Amino acid sequence: MDLIPLLSSFGIVALAEFGDKTQLAAIALSSRHKPISVFIGALLAFTLVDGISVLIGEALAVFLPMFWIGVGSGIAFILFGIYTLLSKEVKEVRVKERRFPIASSFLIITLMELGDKTQFTVMALAAKYTAAVSVFTGVMLAFLVITGIGVTIGAVLLKLVPSRYIRGGAATIFILFGALFLVGTITDIELLK
Repeated sequence: MDLIPLLSSFGIVALAEFGDKTQLAAIALSSRHKPISVFIGALLAFTLVDGISVLIGEALAVFLPMFWIGVGSGIAFILFGIYTLLSKEVKEVRVKERRFPIASSFLIITLMELGDKTQFTVMALAAKYTAAVSVFTGVMLAFLVITGIGVTIGAVLLKLVPSRYIRGGAATIFILFGALFLVGTITDIELLK
């Protein structure tokens, strides 16, 4: 079994989500509800949104030539990296208290994740690697770890590690993977496979 799709998906998504607005929402929800309820609701939301994203990425791989998927993925990753570097500090996310914490967490996280850079990243990874199970497993492991951190010690950790370092690391990874995808596609040398 090739571990590169799983490890790449895990690393990219973990860095991209750490300190993201979705994770700040999970932290805010955890301050009002039991962390386990928020954790379950958030993981259900990630499973839905990113499961669909993996399927879309796999479908793109069927209909588009791999050359264009590689070029598109490379450009998308570089743009996400630049966007991450240039984005301003993430503002505090406020969440109203609800009666059903799992359902509330599911709905809030789903809405925040739709159209987010992570969703498009997952699509690009699934299209690039055409290994849906490995990509989905890596993505879900990343969300499991990052959401677990977010709902337990997230607020404290974000105070210890300035968000600009987290954003800088995520941006660097995006740009690096984008450049590797592009160079590998143009030279027809598989650098990440």
